[in-house]
Amino acid sequence: MNENFNAGALPATEVDLTNCDREPIHRLGRIQGFGFLVAVSFDWIVQYISTNSAEWLGVDPDAAIGHPLGNFADSQFLHSIRNHVQHLTGENDVERVFTTQLTENGETCDAAVHVSGSLIIIECEPSRPGIESNESMVRRIVQRLQGAETVDKLCKAGASLVQVLTGFDRVMIYKFLHDESGEVVAESRRREIDSFMGQRYPASDVPRQARELYKRNMIRIIADVDGPAHEIVPATMADGMPIDLSNSVLRSVSPIHLEYLRNMGVGASMSISIMVRGRLWGLITCHHYGPRRVPFNVRTAAELVGQVFSLALDAKIRESEISAEQRAQRFHHKVLRMVGPEQGPLSQLRSMFNEMSELVECDGIAMTIDGDVELWEKTPTREQFDALTHFLNRTASNSIYVSHEIRAIHPPAADYAPVASGMLVIPISRSPRDYLVFFRREMPREVKWAGNPQKPVSVGPLGDRLTPRKSFEIWRQITEGQSVPWSPGQIRLAEALRVSLLEVILKHTDLIEGERRTARQRQELLIAELNHRVRNILGLIRGLIRQVHTPHRTTAEFVETLDDRVQALARAHDQLTERQWNAGSLLDLIANETGAYLAEKSERVIVSGQDVGLEPRSFSALALVIHELTTNSAKYGALCDKRGTVAIHLERDAAGWLEIRWIERDGPAVKAPMESGFGSVVIHRSITHDLGGVVETDYRIDGLRVILRIPSDHIVDLDGTVSRAASVSLARPGEVEFPEGRGLVVEDNVIIAMDCEAVLRDLGCSEIEMASNVTQAIKIIESAPIGFAVLDVNLGSETSFAVADALAARDIPFIFASGYADGVSFPEAHQDKERVNKPFDASTLAAALVRALAPQP
Repeated sequence: MNENFNAGALPATEVDLTNCDREPIHRLGRIQGFGFLVAVSFDWIVQYISTNSAEWLGVDPDAAIGHPLGNFADSQFLHSIRNHVQHLTGENDVERVFTTQLTENGETCDAAVHVSGSLIIIECEPSRPGIESNESMVRRIVQRLQGAETVDKLCKAGASLVQVLTGFDRVMIYKFLHDESGEVVAESRRREIDSFMGQRYPASDVPRQARELYKRNMIRIIADVDGPAHEIVPATMADGMPIDLSNSVLRSVSPIHLEYLRNMGVGASMSISIMVRGRLWGLITCHHYGPRRVPFNVRTAAELVGQVFSLALDAKIRESEISAEQRAQRFHHKVLRMVGPEQGPLSQLRSMFNEMSELVECDGIAMTIDGDVELWEKTPTREQFDALTHFLNRTASNSIYVSHEIRAIHPPAADYAPVASGMLVIPISRSPRDYLVFFRREMPREVKWAGNPQKPVSVGPLGDRLTPRKSFEIWRQITEGQSVPWSPGQIRLAEALRVSLLEVILKHTDLIEGERRTARQRQELLIAELNHRVRNILGLIRGLIRQVHTPHRTTAEFVETLDDRVQALARAHDQLTERQWNAGSLLDLIANETGAYLAEKSERVIVSGQDVGLEPRSFSALALVIHELTTNSAKYGALCDKRGTVAIHLERDAAGWLEIRWIERDGPAVKAPMESGFGSVVIHRSITHDLGGVVETDYRIDGLRVILRIPSDHIVDLDGTVSRAASVSLARPGEVEFPEGRGLVVEDNVIIAMDCEAVLRDLGCSEIEMASNVTQAIKIIESAPIGFAVLDVNLGSETSFAVADALAARDIPFIFASGYADGVSFPEAHQDKERVNKPFDASTLAAALVRALAPQP
């Protein structure tokens, strides 16, 4: 920014708030007066230096530029700086060195070093002692912040504690609002100065480029508003701009901002960024009414406090989000329970408008579905709402649409602003456009601005920039035609509500349009909600692959081990699905795992004790643990020979904890492993990390003994509807007697189809035809000798039931394969056909084929 202003030469022109956003505040070409800066190349040759170099290095800038820094600086200082440069990992990293000496006989100083492009920038300032017992004070501050019960109390504590740490006259928690303006939400100050609590500041007070710098540089100090500044020479880089000081701790200050602070009467300031999930939530802003340079070590401690404050704030926000999500989940289940075939979704949901209004805090609700409209409490008239709907059809997308001032985007809404000034719109269909709209009434309120928020728009002494306002006296504004803005939490609730409503409408469509259309729409509708679960599953599978793959395993062993663990997870998932993701039976889990893997050896597993239920979040973890114990016993333990047994005993203690005792007897002699394998790691971490329990392992020579202790919050009492695990019938390659003719695999996913083909070939079927849709499958049935078939239920836009009809008409046996578990409604003619759930393994598929191919009585 050019500081050689000539106000008389500047023409009168109009400017707007974007002028402030164009000011290159990170390239001002100078530093504050209390420090020194030198920038060197990667070979430590001085490239840029501040004009006060003689005070710090004993040489003028011209004598230093182009020469090695080692000619002037102490070798121990350079050694320390080089070491810290090695620790820099990111573009915004800044390393700090305390109580060092730039020159051999120089004063003790503190230094900061960072990398900017091809430069290493070193900044020094005189060392000053900070507050005594600084580390102890920071520890107490952290404890206070973490112990705050609410966001308000956290903000109050943060302001008070930072003031104690830094000694500023005033410390404020400054929160950015939905329109980028800011509000003081907490304050700690000297008693004799006026309060800024509740005051609002326009967005232009913190321009966009300043906000971006706050995201990169977590702490910023202005030690003396009227203090001197030192130029950096040479004045410009190769690109014609001054050196980039984005991450500089000494970066000088924009003349506009200095004038702003002087107009407020502030002599020094400091700001600490409050970052929540990558977003600049606000600032911890410190003001002093005279010069104040906070020691570098205290500023570093304050930056740490700011980071802890940000984490604590994020935790409080997340607690609120979890509570809202739980309320939305309860409402979701209630909505789904109410859906029936007797009435349309509009009639069914009308009775729940009151509960919806409490959920999102609104004053009125309007819903339109297929041209039918329902208005509840404070809303526009039917005619006005129809006009609003037409506007939304042209404007809104398939996502949540919010406004706290409808008239600003839809001028006719001014006629009903007192009744409905704000709206939250939930699209609940694609075509025609159907909506659920929540309305909020007008909420006139007084906003206390710190001075008139409209800056003068004529050219001032600082050139083509807005001149900061000179008065910060309270400027009161009464807002009209606006509602209370919708909070991010309420918008997330609306997203959850949208999922519920979409499912209601989908279920109603099921009853009208049939299963084929339903399957496709459900897949599209639920994909967003299932996305995070799919990512978790993919992450889990990736982790299994990485852990199972070891240099000493062959490819075949790798595939077998990985397949076993994936099948264990799939069986656990099927059990939870059968229970609609309610608590699953532990006895069922043990029976499924031992039966699926051990076959006839499962009779040598004796289970005793009272059955208990496991929460869904614990069920999969324990499934992997039981699987690992079972496979280990079958390969190396009591079940690897013909006479060993495994005793499993379940017992709950007085505190409700579950104890599972796994005791192996009469097997081969046991030796403790030299190192823990993946299975042992899975057992230990699943119990201790995922469940917060305890694992005790005893490698006795007469048999392995494992005790698993699981906390009570993972355990529930089972109701009377728990179904016992069905006995698992397995078959092996060579045990399936295939009929004459070819096998037919009907599957729309080529990878799954190829896997099924490979499994069938391993089982002994040599000729296999494959089809991806109904048309292809019918043609094959009509032209080739088919002996049996495996049918995927859902083929994308159609089902395989037509293929099943064609096979049944020719008395050709077949089985169904599906990823929907019990979620598909089968035609009556095929309800008794054999089924396997995806993903399946060779044994499961073989067992189903044996039953399907057996002679019918």
